[in-house]
Amino acid sequence: MNTKLRSLAFAAALLLASVLTAQSREFKAGKSLDIQFSVLRELSLFYVDTIQVDKLVQTGINAMVESLDPYTVYIPEEDEESIELLTTGSYGGIGALIKKVDGGVEISEIYENSPAAKAGLVAGDIILRIDSLPTAGLNVEQCSSKMKGTPGVVVTFVIKKLRGGETKEIKIARERVHFPDVAYWGMVNDTVGYIRITSFTLDGAKDVKNAVVNLKKSGKIKRLVLDLRGNGGGLLDEAVNIVSIFVPSGTKVVSALGRQKQTDAIYYTKEEPTDTALPLIVLVNSGSASSSEIVAGALQDLDRATIIGTRTFGKGLVQSIRDVGYNNKIKLTTAKYYTPSGRCVQAIDYSNRNEDGSVGNIPDSLIRPFKTSKGRVVYDGGGIAPDVKIEAESYSRPSLSLLYNDILRDYSIIYFKDHLSIDSPSKFKLSDEEFEKFIEYAVGREFDHRTASEVDYDRLMATAKKEGLITELDSGLKQLESKVKLGKSGSIRINGKEIKALLEEEIVNRYYFQRGRIESIIRNDKQLKEAIGAELIKF
Repeated sequence: MNTKLRSLAFAAALLLASVLTAQSREFKAGKSLDIQFSVLRELSLFYVDTIQVDKLVQTGINAMVESLDPYTVYIPEEDEESIELLTTGSYGGIGALIKKVDGGVEISEIYENSPAAKAGLVAGDIILRIDSLPTAGLNVEQCSSKMKGTPGVVVTFVIKKLRGGETKEIKIARERVHFPDVAYWGMVNDTVGYIRITSFTLDGAKDVKNAVVNLKKSGKIKRLVLDLRGNGGGLLDEAVNIVSIFVPSGTKVVSALGRQKQTDAIYYTKEEPTDTALPLIVLVNSGSASSSEIVAGALQDLDRATIIGTRTFGKGLVQSIRDVGYNNKIKLTTAKYYTPSGRCVQAIDYSNRNEDGSVGNIPDSLIRPFKTSKGRVVYDGGGIAPDVKIEAESYSRPSLSLLYNDILRDYSIIYFKDHLSIDSPSKFKLSDEEFEKFIEYAVGREFDHRTASEVDYDRLMATAKKEGLITELDSGLKQLESKVKLGKSGSIRINGKEIKALLEEEIVNRYYFQRGRIESIIRNDKQLKEAIGAELIKF
C-alpha cells in the first residue's frame, strides 16, 4: 500500500471511529431516556399511592443538575420572576419584606422610594388582609406571591399601623421595584471617595459611572474605594463596563472559554474612560464572587488598582440561561473565565471549600504564577488574592445571637415607634441611657448569650465530669465560673461597643433605609479605615 492509500485509510478509520463514538453517545443517551420513561410509566400506573408525575420529573431534573456544580439550576416557568430579578435587579411588587407574626404578617423592611414607602407603610406595620384575604391563615410565601406581580395592578391592604395602632385600608399599585447596584456613594473623609457596589445587574455600570463623576466634582478626591465585599456577582457585561470606567477603551478585561466554540468570547472595554489616573482601592472578601472577581482581577492584572481585604470566593464560571421548552429554562455553566494575565479564578477543587463556600487552602504545588501588565507576579489557585491583606473585624457570639434572633431589629422598631425622627446616619448615636433600655428589653428575650469563653468553660466542665476530675478542680472552678458566667446583661455590656453600633445601624435603617444603614456602618468599619490608610501600590 502506497503512502497516499495509507493516509486515506487512516483518515477513514478516524472518521469511522468518530462516527461510532457519536453513535455510542447517542445510543447511551437514548437508552437512558427510554429507561427513565419506563420508570415513570411504571410508577404512575402501579405505585401504591397517586403520584404527580410532573413534580417527580422536576425532582429528577433538580437532582441531575445539582450533581454537576453548585451554579447549574433548573428554572421552572413559575420562577421566571427570579430570572428578571437576577438580570435586571427589578421585580413587580410594592417593595417590602415581611415576616410571619401572630395575627398576620409584619412588614420587616421597606425599600426606599418604593410603592410601599410612598403609601406611608413602615417597618412594624401589620398586614391583616391582602385583597380581602386574611393573612392569619397564610404563610409568608403565600402573602409574598399576592403582593408581587404585574406592575400597575392595584392591591388592597388592611393595615394595623405601628404608630397610633389604628386599622386602615390602603390601596397600592404595584410598580417595577428596582434594587440599584450602587447602594451608597459619598466621601468618607475630605479626600477619599467611596462607592458600595452590591450587585451587577442591567445598566448598573451607569450608576457607578454617575457616582464617580459626582465624586470628582468636588475636586478634592485623591483616592476612590470600590467596595465589593459580599457582592456575589451578576452580569459579566456590567463587570466589563465598570472596568471600562477606569482603563482605556479597547483594553482586554476577561476571556470566557468553554467546551463549545460558540461560548468562547474575549471582552474588551468599549466606552471611553472617566478617569485613568485616580488611585483606586478595591475592597474584597470571601463573599466577593464571580463578576466581583472579574472587576478585582482585571484591575489588579492591569495594574490599575490596589486590591485590599481577604481572598475572594473563587467562582470563575460563566452561566448562560437557555430555554428548554414550555417557558422553562436552565441556568447552566458554559465556560470558565480568565483575567487579562491568563489566571482562572475558579477554585481548583470544588470540595476544598470553607464553611461559607469560599476557597479553602490550596497546596503550593497547584498554584501557578502569572504576571500583570507591569510585571508584578500574581497567582491562580482560586479567587483573587489581595495585594494588601486586611482581615475583617469579627463579631462576638452574643452580638451574632442578638442579630440572628431579630432582637436588634425588633427593638429598632420599638425605638422607631417612639421617636419621630433622629439625627443623620453619620451622626446618630444612642445615649448610654437609651442603650440601657435596650439591655432591659433584650434580657427579656430568648437568645444564646454565652461568650466564647463561656462555651469553652462548658466544654471543659463536660470533659472534666467524664474524666472524674470535677472534685479535684472544684475549688478553682467556682472562681473561674464567676468570671465567665456573665448572664444576659453582662454578656451584652462586655460587648457593648459592637452591639451598640449594630443597634444604631438597625435604627438608622428604619428612618433612612439601606442607604442610611451603609452610611452608619462605614463609621465603624475597621477594615475600611485600615484600607484607606494603607500604602497603595505605585504603578
